[in-house]
Amino acid sequence: MAHDASEPFKDTRQVPRRQGRSLQFRPRPHYTKAVETTPVIQVRDLKKTYVVTEREPGLRAALSSLVHRRKSHVPAVDGISFELAPGEIVGFLGPNGAGKTTTLKMLSGLLHPTSGQVQVLGFTPSRRERAFLRQITLVMGQRNQLVWDIPAADTFELDRAIYRIPAADYRKTLDELVALLELGPLLGKPVRNLSLGERMKCEIAASLLHRPTVVFLDEPTIGLDVTMQRRIRDFIAEYSCRHGATVLLTSHYMADVEALAKRVIVIHHGQLLFDGDLAALVQRFTAHKTIVVQLKDCAADMGSYGEVVSCEDGRSTLRVPKAETARVTGRILADLPVIDLTVEDPPIEEVIEQVFARGAA
Repeated sequence: MAHDASEPFKDTRQVPRRQGRSLQFRPRPHYTKAVETTPVIQVRDLKKTYVVTEREPGLRAALSSLVHRRKSHVPAVDGISFELAPGEIVGFLGPNGAGKTTTLKMLSGLLHPTSGQVQVLGFTPSRRERAFLRQITLVMGQRNQLVWDIPAADTFELDRAIYRIPAADYRKTLDELVALLELGPLLGKPVRNLSLGERMKCEIAASLLHRPTVVFLDEPTIGLDVTMQRRIRDFIAEYSCRHGATVLLTSHYMADVEALAKRVIVIHHGQLLFDGDLAALVQRFTAHKTIVVQLKDCAADMGSYGEVVSCEDGRSTLRVPKAETARVTGRILADLPVIDLTVEDPPIEEVIEQVFARGAA
């Protein structure tokens, strides 16, 4: 399902805006059709194939490989195409080994594509031009850029010199990042003394000091507790809103995707499985609804209404075919002394699993 770049993206979700110590909310800006006729990121039939040397175990095989090496070609990314408009936050999903990180590395210029075309902000990323590098950033939750033995503030100064950020602009941006991420008490501490969550906040701040307009985030909340994940998500949303930044986000935490991205791109085995609205993904790949019924007890035979997922303390969870939801709900309300009843879509994690399962079939 390809995304139609001619259609405007309109996202009216509320995103946090920090004022003092409290969060205020304002609508995300509407991006007009005129702006979106020029995509920030354009990917056409992108492919990346690795050449891998193979050999059997043992000394004889090792000696033989010195003369004759057996090689295989492993496609990491296999002909994907998509576009991102200015200011979009897009979830980039796939299981481990699907090609997500490889794609981000090609978009940021760290890897050369085997074939296909990539344009980011009008540049070819693999050329690594200075004007391009000043406008993008790549944050990888499993990679560190902060110097381990010195305070984060010293690394920030180093980044200021590398990017040649004017002193006034640097101070303004740093003050903004410190306020949004609550970094004040952390700046003077050696990085080795920071917790994982504190270090991740400093990593993100270091990546945004030059105010990039394209942000690639690869598992930015990995290993963080729930509270810290929420703070990082709030910050990403606020940064995109303030600066009109385009964000491509990979994460195994579906809460990150649900909170930030209206559109998702799903890949599996390097191939594109889905590109479109998150709500459309749920509608397309789920055949069931979940009905949660609160009764006085679980004495009633709920199996006649649908598949019973759980029943505890009078709270029954049923899975029913989507087309039967209205009829089953009416029967339950007519037959049973219902205290409360809700109809829900299945969890997004379950939907994504079904997408991957179909892609592997």
